[in-house]
Amino acid sequence: MDLREVAERFARVWEMAWGRADVDAIAQLYAEDCVHRSMPFRPLHVGRAELIAYLRESFAEEPALEVRFGTPIVDGDRAVVEFWVLAEGPVTLAGCAFVRFGPDGLVAEVRDYWHAVEGHREPAGTLFFG
Repeated sequence: MDLREVAERFARVWEMAWGRADVDAIAQLYAEDCVHRSMPFRPLHVGRAELIAYLRESFAEEPALEVRFGTPIVDGDRAVVEFWVLAEGPVTLAGCAFVRFGPDGLVAEVRDYWHAVEGHREPAGTLFFG
């Protein structure tokens, strides 16, 4: 298994599915016993079912109008990828996902760090969105 391909698939599925609120497509990327944390001090979502509940609630609260994921940076079984989202509000979300993949290529663990600001803003620079 090529982890670069796995990480790229993660980014592309998220990019396409977030804007459509396609929770099922995203959930297929994750192991049944995955661990997800959205921001460092929020509670963990343990297991695919908790992740699905979190995603449904999040997508309902702030529908996305445009979603962009950068090129993942891969090291061993881990990857980091930047994302940029223009959502209703208008709101801009900018963040990174730190992902660890299991031997089957599914997400075993992920931690997100993100920030939100009012209004729609474009990414500064082309480091990851070139």
